[in-house]
Order: sequence, then structure tokens, then C-alpha cells
Amino acid sequence: MDTTTKSVVTIGEVLVEIMADTRGDGFREPLSLRGPFPSGAPAIFIDQVARLGQKAGLISCVGNDDFGWLNIERLRADGVDTSAIRVHPDQVTGSAFVRYRESGERDFVFNIKNSACGQTRITEEGQLLLAQCAHLHIMGSSLFSFRLIDEAKKAIEQVKAQGGTISFDPNVRKEMLNIPEMRAALEMMLQYCDLFMPSGPELMLLTEATTEEHAITEILGLGVSGIVVKRGSEGASWHDGTQNLFVPAFKVAEIDPTGAGDCFGATFVTCRLQGRSIADSLRYANASGALAVGQRGPMEGTSDFVALDALIAGDAA
Repeated sequence: MDTTTKSVVTIGEVLVEIMADTRGDGFREPLSLRGPFPSGAPAIFIDQVARLGQKAGLISCVGNDDFGWLNIERLRADGVDTSAIRVHPDQVTGSAFVRYRESGERDFVFNIKNSACGQTRITEEGQLLLAQCAHLHIMGSSLFSFRLIDEAKKAIEQVKAQGGTISFDPNVRKEMLNIPEMRAALEMMLQYCDLFMPSGPELMLLTEATTEEHAITEILGLGVSGIVVKRGSEGASWHDGTQNLFVPAFKVAEIDPTGAGDCFGATFVTCRLQGRSIADSLRYANASGALAVGQRGPMEGTSDFVALDALIAGDAA
């Protein structure tokens, strides 16, 4: 059986990212900017899935503007089914301005909730995508309004009903934590997902636990089948109640970490759908994240298996 025909779908924001050329604190002074780059966590995730040869589709909404078409054309060129990306005639495409501090931390200014992606709906085209979906991926960053939460829940229920699986990446930016509906939605997702993919401290964000071990036990107790903890430059670990597996990261020079976690998650999910072991899937996912941080721009570091195999082989040598 050709496992690449299993369709992966995600739903959520598509936007452009514009980044400051200089490091500093925020955007309270005129400065030079670079971009626009195609972006949005779900868009980066699904682009990486498609780059690995897996059938992939995205449900979203963009404005009928250059930023929107920049994203659609890039995703389509990389093999993503863009039929369920609605082009809204009266809304503008979402945006994110990012600036790095000297510490490496990032400041974001988002226009998401009040942009076209806030109008995301499961259209007739979206229904067709979901009808073929074997795996649905949800990003916490996409759960920024009751409207989007309802659409995500509809998609989850449909995919679950037809025997598909769900993965969830909290992907929480500090700038989003003041959105009232966000935390409730994140907690809801733990009730639905089969695979939970937090980054470091996010593992404990939605639990009462005070240690990683207790957080893992609490989350698995909710019915989650497996947990992948992304640990950045340290690597990643897998936990399912029967085994704990750690795979170290690849040593690379970091240029821009934005999107690396999305590439990691997409690669792990794709490898598992294609029948690879957990250890191999973690290794490929780490390689995907490593290649992503080496490129400036959130979607510019997506890669194919040829590039991943070359990095893995070089590291082994």
C-alpha cells in the first residue's frame, strides 16, 4: 500500500511574516524590515508535509491581496491542496511582525483575529478535504476565537468518526495568552488528540503537575496515546506510558528558529503515517527542525527527504 496517499489536513491561520533586520526590543522606533514571507503555523506545517511527498491540504482564509496570493502560490507550488483556502473579498490577509531581542527571545505584533483568517470556515471544498483525511493536525495558535474553535471541533469530530487520528501542538505565543477563549480551547484539545506535541514548558502548561513526569502521567491519563516533547537544541523525547525515548538534536548554526517546531511536527507525523519507527521519526523530525533554523524566513526551511537523509548521513559520518 502506498502510504503517501493518506491525506493530512490542518485548519487555521495563513499570514505573512515581516521581520526586523536588527535586534532590539519591540517596534517603537522606525527600523528596516525584511519580508513578506509566507507564514502561519498551520501553513508551515502543511507545506512541510507536502514537501515530504505526503498528500496534504489546508483549510483557511486569506484576503484577495498580494499577501494572500503569495501564500496560496507558494503552498500550491510545494504540493499542498489549496482548494479549501477561501479568498475573502473584503478582508486583508493576516500578518505577523517579529523582532529578535539580544537574548534570542522574540517579540511579535500579530494581526490575526481581525484579519481574513478570522473568517476561516469549513466550506464545501473543506468538507471534501476532510472526507479524505486520515490525520488532522491542530495548532493552538489557531484557536484564537470561538468561531475558529467551533470549526476545529467540527473537523475533529468528522475525522474521528471516519477513523482518523488527531495531533495537537499548543504553539502558544505569550502575546496570545490574554485571549480569554484560548486556554479553554487548549484544555479541550487534550480531550480529543491522539498525539500531543508540546515544546518544552508547554508540557506542563495545561496540567496541575509540578514535574514533567507527573505532567506526562496526567496527560496520558486523559486518553492521549503518545506525547512528543520538542526540546529545541537538545533534541526531542517520546512518552506513551510504556516507553520513554530520547533522540538528540543535530548541531547546526541557528539563523532563524521561527517555523522549526512546525517542520519538526510535520515530519514526525508524516514519518509515522509512512510506517517509520518512533526512533526514526524522531530522528527525521530533529533533522527537519535543524534544517529549518538554518534559513531566514518561517517557511523557507522546509525540506524533502533527500535533504534530511543527507543531514542524517553527514551526522553519522
